[in-house]
Amino acid sequence: MFTLAHLSDPHIAPLPPVRWRDLANKRLLGYLSWMRRRRHVHKREVLDALTRDLRAQTPDHTVVTGDLTNIALPAEFEQAAGWLQELGPPDAVTVIPGNHDASVAVAWERSLAHFAGYMTPDTPSDGAENPTASAREGRRFPFVRQRGEVALIGLSTAVPTLPALATGALGAEQIALLERELSRLGREGLFRCLLLHHPPVEGMTARRKRLVDAAALRRVIARTGAELVLHGHDHRRNRSEIPGPRGGVPVCGVPSASSIPSHGRPGALYQLYGIARDGDGWRIELRGRACDAEAAGYESEETLETIRVRNAG
Repeated sequence: MFTLAHLSDPHIAPLPPVRWRDLANKRLLGYLSWMRRRRHVHKREVLDALTRDLRAQTPDHTVVTGDLTNIALPAEFEQAAGWLQELGPPDAVTVIPGNHDASVAVAWERSLAHFAGYMTPDTPSDGAENPTASAREGRRFPFVRQRGEVALIGLSTAVPTLPALATGALGAEQIALLERELSRLGREGLFRCLLLHHPPVEGMTARRKRLVDAAALRRVIARTGAELVLHGHDHRRNRSEIPGPRGGVPVCGVPSASSIPSHGRPGALYQLYGIARDGDGWRIELRGRACDAEAAGYESEETLETIRVRNAG
């Protein structure tokens, strides 16, 4: 059985020193939100406790579905790169960006380049050899990393937006490339796991936080199939389904990996997915581990459910 660990939205604290000129854009609202509320919710000691516990579980691979930063300061990307090294080496960890990582447009070299090793595909795709290619141009995403019989497909929904918006978008080019990859990987009989930040399920988030082309993504999955979709963004534990060609495709989200319980939202939690073949499909054994309120350690491990998927295209 292959064990995949999933965490999201670490919102790594503390916020590095901020210059006033850094706030002459959308970052100002993010900074004010951090100072008023978010810094009291997202705790580095909670994230460190989660990281230690996750590493002790020795998963075969770990995925982080975005929002490593808070207001996309270049120094935050450097800080996040240091935390990723604690989480694991690039061949054992896969990362995709979230909307906070694209609060404003920042040059690749000063932002996501710090995560490049964790987003490197198994084989170069069009434009992937160009180190200045931006994620939004669709030349770095989707990327595919195969680990055993599990194919991880990394997507980017992270795009700069207007103030007060936290929407995401894949874009027509990325969706078309995804359909090609899903079809190919389905023919090869692999377990296809999609990674994206914004949930693709209709109505799961407020309109101002939605994935604007989620319907187009769902149509692709309905045609080609997939075995699992993992996301972050809404800071809640979610388990839902979207249609596939032979049944429902499980969609799972997790709370922020650094949060304490606050305003009805749960504290930090990560999930483990035990993946194994099951006849002509797959079996997923889903478990969660949650941090205690004082961040002293991890107090619970539960078997949530066993999911069976048969969605080869």
